[in-house]
Amino acid sequence: MSSTLDIDAVRAQFPSLAKSFIFAENAGGSQILGSCVDRVADYLINTNAQHGAGYEHSIKATERVAQGKRAVAELFGVEGGNADDQVVLGGSSTQLVENLARAVEQDIRPGEEIIVTGEHETNAGPWKKLATRAGAALRLWEHMPLSTSPSNPYAVSLQLSTLLPLITPVTRIIAISACSNLLGSVTDVGAVVKAVKEKAKEVGARKVEVCVDCVAYAPHRRMEVTKWGVDYAVFSLYKVYGPHISALYIHPAALSSSLSSLAHHFLPSNTIYKISPGGPGYELVWSATAIPEYFLSLSPSHTYQESFEMIRKHEEGLVRRLLGWLEAREQWERGVRVVGEGLKELEGDGVARRVPTVSFVVVGNKPMKSKDVVRVFDETGTIGIRYGHCYAYTLVEKLEPKIDIEDAVVRISLVHYNTLEELDKIIEVLDKALKS
Repeated sequence: MSSTLDIDAVRAQFPSLAKSFIFAENAGGSQILGSCVDRVADYLINTNAQHGAGYEHSIKATERVAQGKRAVAELFGVEGGNADDQVVLGGSSTQLVENLARAVEQDIRPGEEIIVTGEHETNAGPWKKLATRAGAALRLWEHMPLSTSPSNPYAVSLQLSTLLPLITPVTRIIAISACSNLLGSVTDVGAVVKAVKEKAKEVGARKVEVCVDCVAYAPHRRMEVTKWGVDYAVFSLYKVYGPHISALYIHPAALSSSLSSLAHHFLPSNTIYKISPGGPGYELVWSATAIPEYFLSLSPSHTYQESFEMIRKHEEGLVRRLLGWLEAREQWERGVRVVGEGLKELEGDGVARRVPTVSFVVVGNKPMKSKDVVRVFDETGTIGIRYGHCYAYTLVEKLEPKIDIEDAVVRISLVHYNTLEELDKIIEVLDKALKS
């Protein structure tokens, strides 16, 4: 049995949490560890030198950035081999997937197919544009209503049974999300990849590669790209308690066989640098070394397994408290509908399939705009939440009955440093907003 998360010790690691403000929009970006901030300053003061030279400061600066890449590879769950040669760092996940799509373009044949979901556009938009450029067909793995919630049409999820029929002999790329940034639902990536590869082999597809968006997953669950068997994966460090940079994992086989070089013509085209025409500030990369240290410090055993189990259990309390309130009869009669899986869908395996990112709409006889709900929070000056499609544009666009795509949903997104006391204050303001 794992230990309980020491929430006071956790919050002490984040300088911004010393303020009275409640950060409840973490799916858009988490708060940063104080140890990351310290390392940014340390790098700029002590090792702000160009890389690759023979003098002491350059040597140290080069090694620090290499350590940063190895730390990110560790967060990805890369096992064996030269781990840091499987990771690319960049300004954003969208930029990195766009680069990836450009690099794989020459290996796409006209008439092949690319499958995407309606989740965050980061892992959909670049593939949509690639399909247009390469003459490939685009297919959508759609979110389907859950039979367990027939009275709530907005209770939707991705279901493996609807993905497999989409795979044909000409399927080439499948882009999925490990966790929805709008629904909070977790995908069993390992199971999906296994089923996808088996189906691809069965139908005789030339080559099927899977790209996984871990942006909304990584703050809550342990990434395990090697065990999953994915070809590509991406996440944003600034949503995992680090600096404003993002990371892309590339399987060694994909690096050598699928990707053309985006780098300068005179640079080696057989290393990870072929997909890295530029990168983020070196000081940001070095600061990332603090993130694995933080996660490991959370548990007595100093293991990722126990630390993330402690995080999951703490967040389960947040999920149950918030969903329980939103799904109570009083809120139902007010027209509140959770978008995604509710408590009924979570029976059995609990919130193993759910993180504390919760979206809802207010419909019915007295509908309320999402922006008006959020405005009540903004007026408090002490709580930050968000409304809108949150870049999951296609997902929201396909919800039935239709909702205003720009107003879309109210989203409350929490992480392990949020407390039940903070959530009670959020619920208090929610109650006031819904009564207004």
